[in-house]
Amino acid sequence: MAERPQPRTEGPGTPRGGSKTPHDASHDDGLPRPVPRRRDVAAFDERARDYEGGWLGKLHHEIVNRTVVIALEGPTAPSRVLDVGCGTGYLLRRLARLCPDVIDLVGVDPAPSMLRVARAKSDDRRLEYCSGVVEQLPFPDGLFDLVVSTTSFDHWADQRAGLEQCARVLTPGGRLVLVDQFSRLLTPTLLTSRRGKARTKKRCSRLLVDAGFRSPDWHDVLTVIIKAAVTATRHR
Repeated sequence: MAERPQPRTEGPGTPRGGSKTPHDASHDDGLPRPVPRRRDVAAFDERARDYEGGWLGKLHHEIVNRTVVIALEGPTAPSRVLDVGCGTGYLLRRLARLCPDVIDLVGVDPAPSMLRVARAKSDDRRLEYCSGVVEQLPFPDGLFDLVVSTTSFDHWADQRAGLEQCARVLTPGGRLVLVDQFSRLLTPTLLTSRRGKARTKKRCSRLLVDAGFRSPDWHDVLTVIIKAAVTATRHR
């Protein structure tokens, strides 16, 4: 079995070799940006035990099942996969069943109870779950060739920083599948509870390109709102 992914020993936002990431480069002092408070983590932590139950659990499973189909439509099969905002690990468990040749399937989530449930449900040695936030991913540069995030993006405290971190941990040309709510119908929420979020395809596409990704292809996932942005890192 291949060596397990190890957390980075450098400071947050500093890739191997000590050079700054694009996100850090925007700050004259070279220090990583403090990660804002996450108002949604406690709510997800409380829901962990019953997260996959009831009609919400069925909805989550349906979104994830369709996301997996999209993720596996790439030109090559993935070998190392990261699920950002992995929750109870359903997506990675499904990928483990469908992809016997995948080397590592790693999930990262800031909610401790979600990780406890994910570990309890996992019976595949390739599965690993880590505590962390997307703005400061605890992995070395270029470790993964596929990053997936399902209905987590809208809860990221700093979406631009998170996307830059996803680009950093991907191999050159590595793929990102980003699934969440994207619709012009959500525009009014940008003035209230989701101020500053990328809740439309146009806003998300701009963020992705600015973070080091190619212009995304868009796929319908569920209803008129849940969509997938599929893109890849630009060769560095």
